[in-house]
Amino acid sequence: MQAKKRYLILFSACACVVLLFYFGVVQLPASRRNQNRRDDRSRSGYHASPHWPHFSDPLQPFIPWDQSETEDYNVHISPRQKRDANSGVYRGRRCRMDSCFDFSLCKKNGFKVYVYPQQKGEKISESYQNILSSIEGSRFYTSDPGQACLFVLNLDTLDRDQLSPQYVHNLKSKIQNLHIWNNGRNHLIFNLYSGTWPDYTEDLGFDIGEAMLAKASISTENFRPNFDVSIPLFSKDHPRTGGDRGYLKYNNIPPLRKYVLVFKGKRYLTGIGSDTRNALYHVHNSEDVVLLTTCKHGKDWQKHKDARCDKDNAEYDKYDYKEMLHNSTFCLVPRGRRLGSFRFLEALQAACVPVMLSNGWELPFSEVIDWSTAAVIGDERLLLQIPSTVRSIHQDKILALRQQTQFLWEAYFSSVEKIVLTTLEIIQDRVLQHEARSNLMWNRLPGGLFTLPQYSPSLGAFPFFYSSLGIKPLPKFTAVIHAVTPLVSQSQPILKLLVAVAKSQHCAQIIVLWNCDKPLPAKHRWPATGVPVIVIEGESKMMSSRFLPYDSIISDAVLSLDEDTVLSTTEVDFAFTVWQSFPERIVGYPARSHFWDQNKERWGYTSKWTNDYSMVLTGAAFYHRYYNYLYTSYLPSSLKGMVDQLSNCEDILMNFLVSAVTRMPPIKVTQKKQYKETMMGQTSRTSRWADPDHFAQRQTCMNKFASWFGSMPLVHSQMRLDPVLFKDQVSILRKKYKDIERL
Repeated sequence: MQAKKRYLILFSACACVVLLFYFGVVQLPASRRNQNRRDDRSRSGYHASPHWPHFSDPLQPFIPWDQSETEDYNVHISPRQKRDANSGVYRGRRCRMDSCFDFSLCKKNGFKVYVYPQQKGEKISESYQNILSSIEGSRFYTSDPGQACLFVLNLDTLDRDQLSPQYVHNLKSKIQNLHIWNNGRNHLIFNLYSGTWPDYTEDLGFDIGEAMLAKASISTENFRPNFDVSIPLFSKDHPRTGGDRGYLKYNNIPPLRKYVLVFKGKRYLTGIGSDTRNALYHVHNSEDVVLLTTCKHGKDWQKHKDARCDKDNAEYDKYDYKEMLHNSTFCLVPRGRRLGSFRFLEALQAACVPVMLSNGWELPFSEVIDWSTAAVIGDERLLLQIPSTVRSIHQDKILALRQQTQFLWEAYFSSVEKIVLTTLEIIQDRVLQHEARSNLMWNRLPGGLFTLPQYSPSLGAFPFFYSSLGIKPLPKFTAVIHAVTPLVSQSQPILKLLVAVAKSQHCAQIIVLWNCDKPLPAKHRWPATGVPVIVIEGESKMMSSRFLPYDSIISDAVLSLDEDTVLSTTEVDFAFTVWQSFPERIVGYPARSHFWDQNKERWGYTSKWTNDYSMVLTGAAFYHRYYNYLYTSYLPSSLKGMVDQLSNCEDILMNFLVSAVTRMPPIKVTQKKQYKETMMGQTSRTSRWADPDHFAQRQTCMNKFASWFGSMPLVHSQMRLDPVLFKDQVSILRKKYKDIERL
């Protein structure tokens, strides 16, 4: 019995050893003869079967397929891997921020972008010039490559279709000759069109190395997450700055239009992109689903025409594209020769909910934008189900989708500048991960471009998120009085103003910004108050310094005051109460307006006393302290330099900024014709109000600011908020702000 057990154990051990040899877990030292035999077989093209992987061994380094055929551990190579190795656009396929980006370049000077100087004799398309101009006009731009974190070529890479007249030849050698190319590391390449007839691949025709791509019509297969940026396809006529606003003027309830689903475009009879468009006639009903295609494009279209072409062409000519676009609830966006389409941006602007039919397309800015809130993502294989799908969407959802299309259009897509800045902001969020924007910041008003995370990582620090978060601003304010004249008398308006503001129950502190050429007054010259009074001497003595984000400002609300403003304590209290309900807007007393001068074809500025206004001057107004940070960090030095040079227009510029962020007008409180002290001495710098050039300068500022913003952001309003029972014929004892009526 014991012998049988011993034989059984010995047999089991031998079987285990044989199995280990068979699976390759244990190997005998290879003899020289066997080694030579393997070498002979390798040279003759013979390969042994691959053995089981050694999971305890370190990972083998990546070796291109064409260099590894003679290795023992070589495995079968798929066609996709061979394609990746051969095609230039895929050679950096494994690139990610941590492997192909040098973060050390960004640590010293922050996120700065350098644009290569234009090479002599090189032609640049208008679209690419707009991209470069947008970068050079942004706060990210630096002319010093030694300070740069990101580099952008001045060689036009937008159109890489070899049949296009915009195609740049010999681009590979030109790029390789750039002295700081460094195999593309920390470089960003913009591209709209790649590949050519018949397959329209995504190959750019040159080796991009380790560069990032900001590319239109990029597929999810070739998109490198958190490295590349998918951008929209835009036409050469797309505005560089500003751009038209969306066409959703009113929130119609129910949000239904004449058509349910529309499309009008080319039908490709052969080649890539033809399948989906050739099948659209199956769901076209000529009533509420109108999907029109035409074969009439290209020089030899008649050679390829099919039996449906004549009928499709006749039907196509019956409808106006813009009329369809603006009168449809949903707009079909099928792929063309490439994955992207101009229809995408056209539908967004028209508040026509895009219905995407482009399988495998990485949607624009998908890294930060939640497209499920603004579009319907369809499947080309399920075309026949599209009409029933869009009809099943509830009216409330349709209204929300349309509203989101307008927000996304105006925030990120209405101009080349916004597309470029969004691209740069996305990359900056990757570089400065600790300051990256949250998903809510990108997908809610006012959008990621106006929400600077460097101010605060918390959503609760931004005034436009208060309502959605259910929070209220702090119940105190900081008054900032801008002083430009010397203190020579105890009866000067600034001292009266200081006392009146200090008596407010909501006042936390008063900051006097001393921008006067004379030395600071002694402490005993300032009146005694119940709140701290902090005197800050302006270093630059410039007008823009009144909007610096001073650390001394501890409250959410800032009461901006000129030194000659006349306000009572009651007026201050009431205005602050109103601001607490509208913390994202400017709330105050002195109102002004703008208008379009048809004769001069320019914007005009008026101070006429009317019921219509679009600005509330910051000589007596409340606003959130975040706008100080935005004014300082977001606006270009050219605009702030203009303000400082003229010592004028800083209040207009702040109104432009806040209206651009909120898309709403400021709020005027209580009728008050006099808010300036009329007995100021003629030697005062504030006598500029009586200067005849003052008004002309403000006209010039209006047009300069509108030019930079790309459009007029100011919004007209006729709303004025007064205290309850204001001017009513009732007892004064029943009124909370009774002193206002006596002014």
